Amino acid sequence: MKKFVLFSIILLLAACASMSSGPSASATLGSISGSNASGTVKLTQLGDGSVRVTVDLTGVPPGVHGFHIHDKGDCGDNGNAAGGHFNPATTAHGAPSVDPHHAGDFGNVTADADGRVHTEFTTRSVTIEAGPNSAVGHAVILHANPDDLVTQPTGNAGARIACGIVQLNP
Repeated sequence: MKKFVLFSIILLLAACASMSSGPSASATLGSISGSNASGTVKLTQLGDGSVRVTVDLTGVPPGVHGFHIHDKGDCGDNGNAAGGHFNPATTAHGAPSVDPHHAGDFGNVTADADGRVHTEFTTRSVTIEAGPNSAVGHAVILHANPDDLVTQPTGNAGARIACGIVQLNP
């Protein structure tokens, strides 16, 4: 019985460690290219090294939209100053569920009929902590069209309609 209790405690502690939160960052997205899309993206480093991404947007045209972290931390020129997708390992563009893919390839988000996006996912492609894959200081871009997940190097996702810069939370 003592072994079972000890084993149960170890499993519980391991589960809590993987779900504990580390540093966090966020981006406030503003409308660009004449859109009305805006909102927030929150990134939280989890104990197992993954990052939980929570997306809350409004004013988005209903439907599917490409969603990426881009190379530069600049939303100027209707988001074009953000450069290409964040790609520190110089890999091919692709779906976030397939390797390889750019670190910033987050795939697509879907806006409901009222123009709201609320989604949450976990990724191991970026970090919050300092290092080559840190998302901090990079732009988050919402695109006008879906990412087809195959066209190189951008997924053919179209115009950039919202942009914000990832900043470390105090």
